[in-house]
Amino acid sequence: MGTLIHFRNLYAQAFQDCRPLLAVVLLKVYSIFAAFMLFMAVYALMDRAMNGFEF
Repeated sequence: MGTLIHFRNLYAQAFQDCRPLLAVVLLKVYSIFAAFMLFMAVYALMDRAMNGFEF
């Protein structure tokens, strides 16, 4: 749990006093998109592994 709090603090500090505001919004949206894509890749790998890698 401490690791997640550490990552949250790093994420919050990365965007402090950052200008322009549009760049901050785009970077936050992109980071959420990248996390979602990583989750989808892990899910797909686990699904394939559980089903014997049948295509």
